[in-house]
Amino acid sequence: MIKYSAGKAQAAITQELNAWQNENKMSRLWQNDPTLWTNHDENKWTGWLALMQSELSETERITALALQIKAEGFKHIVLLGMGGSSLCPDMWAKTFNPTNDYPQLHILDSTDPLQILHLEEHVDLKHTFFIVSSKSGTTLEPNIFKQYFYNRLQTVLNKQDVGHCFMAITDPKTPLDDLAQKEHFKAIFHGVPSVGGRYSALSNFGMVPAGLMGLDINNFLNIAIEMAKACGPNVSAQDNPGTILGVILGVCGKLGKNKITLIVSPGIQALGAWLEQLLAESTGKQGKGLIPVDLEPLGSPPVYGDDRIFIYIRLEGADNIDHVQETVVAEIEKAGHIVARVPVANLLHLGAALFLWEIATVVAGSILDINPFDQPDVEASKIRTKQLTNEYEKTGKLSQSTPIYSEENIDLFTDETNFKDIENHLTGPKNLVNYMRAHLNRIHENDYVDLSAFIEMSDQNITLLQQTRLLIRDAKKVATCLGFGPRFLHSTGQVYKGGPNIGVFLQITTDHPKDISIPGEKYSFGEVLNAQAQGDFEVLTQRSRRALRIHLKGNVVAGLKQLHQIIYLALNKDQR
Repeated sequence: MIKYSAGKAQAAITQELNAWQNENKMSRLWQNDPTLWTNHDENKWTGWLALMQSELSETERITALALQIKAEGFKHIVLLGMGGSSLCPDMWAKTFNPTNDYPQLHILDSTDPLQILHLEEHVDLKHTFFIVSSKSGTTLEPNIFKQYFYNRLQTVLNKQDVGHCFMAITDPKTPLDDLAQKEHFKAIFHGVPSVGGRYSALSNFGMVPAGLMGLDINNFLNIAIEMAKACGPNVSAQDNPGTILGVILGVCGKLGKNKITLIVSPGIQALGAWLEQLLAESTGKQGKGLIPVDLEPLGSPPVYGDDRIFIYIRLEGADNIDHVQETVVAEIEKAGHIVARVPVANLLHLGAALFLWEIATVVAGSILDINPFDQPDVEASKIRTKQLTNEYEKTGKLSQSTPIYSEENIDLFTDETNFKDIENHLTGPKNLVNYMRAHLNRIHENDYVDLSAFIEMSDQNITLLQQTRLLIRDAKKVATCLGFGPRFLHSTGQVYKGGPNIGVFLQITTDHPKDISIPGEKYSFGEVLNAQAQGDFEVLTQRSRRALRIHLKGNVVAGLKQLHQIIYLALNKDQR
């Protein structure tokens, strides 16, 4: 059961729980009543509520395919997807080790050329099976990933055998569905049209990859069904874990405590990235939203503002307890912050955890009075990226803006409005440190800072950027987020653009000395990544966000180290 300490928010939480009980709101949720939200089309997107029972009928087919792939000697599975199609499988891949000779699962959800090349180096193409996963069947990234690897397999296999190394997961009658049939993919599994991408983890989009790597998906689904019963329409609000967690999130969001700081046990740490998308994309719109803060290094209570709540997702069992987390959570709670403890009994209960959070998120959406099933600002970025890639197809280049400042290894870019504001904050001579200082001095109390990195999501790059976000968190006492593009565009990008205008953004881009062409296209993967970064930045500035782009020229690791030093100096000057 969820335990929480809410301090001054307790009265508001109790009042909201009583409202959910007295007004039968959980029953209305299970009856797909759109008036619980904005009375738009929410009732068309609640198929996930009864998904697990129908999904059980697919497990025999999934298991048969898994045994066939293993018997045919495939050693690796690469899932080509984005957002709701990739984040749950990514959690399986990072949480479970391959067993009993089942293939190892890898996820590709980046258009960064180095990320693609390093993945390809890690697998044996002759013994790799590919899952092309896209609900709409039109998502740019999985489609061009497929084009690339289909072409690569044609160079190492007989052409007539290539289609049998692929399968598709997509809704019925999508372009991907048609393509998979035309090219004789080994299998096609369909999604449910009434289940949106980020609510699809317990559908074929999550269960097929789990099954192919040898996980017991029957157990996952049956335990998730028990969680659905615990969150059911006839369970009192005070005993319903989905209602309790959702009310805590929604009430705290309305009170301005909208930085949902996730502290997750190491054994299930990858759950946090899935939760980022669920919370950010579901709630971040109409100037409202919950900002998930995942993988931010733990700190002592004084570094945390009053705009946070802390969710401790604890994998039970003595061997799974992280005693540093236990100590820090206790200190944070003692300091008066809101803390909710959400237990996960064991790894097989991860499916139950997914359902719990889905229920809690739509409860919070009702309290925030938003539609938790749309993502208008994600679509805006996709549209702009499409316009830019079309421009490249016609002209052979992307439109280039002029840096506001350049030095040998770094260029700074922003739009005219941001430039004027940064100049107003500028003190001392024009140089990288002072420009960075001016940008960071635009941070206000209860803001958050996001580092959006359109570079390879390598361990070394992650470590360096984690160190940099920690500098900012400790100096400015604000929440910090870290995302890698284009992955985050299908996730937290929604709340950054459609949520409250309290974000300060540092976008990081780089050159692509090892670029990769895409068969059948004029643009390369590097050009796609550039278009995605440019589209993201343009939509941010159209939404009046405080944003600065840092372009690293040359070696990325050296550039990240230099950026860290620049920010360190800027913050130290700020503290004098």
